[in-house]
Amino acid sequence: MQMLDPDLLKTFLAFVDGGSLAQAASTVGRSPSAVTAQMQRLEEIVGEPLLLPQGRGRGLTPVGEDLIGHARRILSVHSEAWLALKGARADGRVAIGTTQDFADSGLPDLLRAFAVSHPRVRIELRVGRSAELAAALQAGSLDLVIAMRQAATPDEVGVLREPMVWLCSQKGLVSRQDEVPLALLDPHCGFRDAAIAALDASGRRYRIAAGSASLAGLRTAVNAGIALTLRTARFAHSGIVEAPRDFGLPPVPVAEFAIRLRDGADRPAQDLAALFSGNLALSVAPA
Repeated sequence: MQMLDPDLLKTFLAFVDGGSLAQAASTVGRSPSAVTAQMQRLEEIVGEPLLLPQGRGRGLTPVGEDLIGHARRILSVHSEAWLALKGARADGRVAIGTTQDFADSGLPDLLRAFAVSHPRVRIELRVGRSAELAAALQAGSLDLVIAMRQAATPDEVGVLREPMVWLCSQKGLVSRQDEVPLALLDPHCGFRDAAIAALDASGRRYRIAAGSASLAGLRTAVNAGIALTLRTARFAHSGIVEAPRDFGLPPVPVAEFAIRLRDGADRPAQDLAALFSGNLALSVAPA
């Protein structure tokens, strides 16, 4: 009997969560041809087709649908076993910095798994904006950071790639106008720059209808229907959804986030960085 390779299952779930082979390739950091080869290999092991043509892309066969739950359980057990072997005798502290996006979606379950396997390690968590977190890492006050990536750095241990999406209130905008009303974080913010650049490039008129220094303020403005914003799918919950296509909004790029580890960080921080690198991309919560 052939065993199900966790790497193949990670790529399979990246396809399931991303909706396309191209997005799966971006998530797992492989070429589209390599992802296609992985899916073919997984089909060989299972002995049944997992994907089928669906419009311009691919969908799941009934066997593919059945595999989803098994794949998630296998990877969960795999992570638990790896952490248990790593952390039984570990102690000390790990200071983590993250943007609010990951604090809301992804980190809670992974930190719980880490705490179970590393019961003697103290976690210190700081939620902030990317520039602030990067400065704290450089100063040595944080061991591990998840922040928006501006350029490659020597301390990167993982890169997450997630599509940017236009988001608005589930109840819609208060009023529809020719100008796109935007809710944006104060400068400097990669999502702010990307939103403005995309609208400028398309010739679409816009106005900044709401500004905030925090994601909590941004969420309030969007939920109120004052404006729409640009984030990733991690922001799409609690009344916030992807903007309808009839808004006519321009395409936007993929956001990159770096998992950065302080040089000389202790073993528990290294273990947690490895856990994040292997699992955080698969942890987007459903809207």
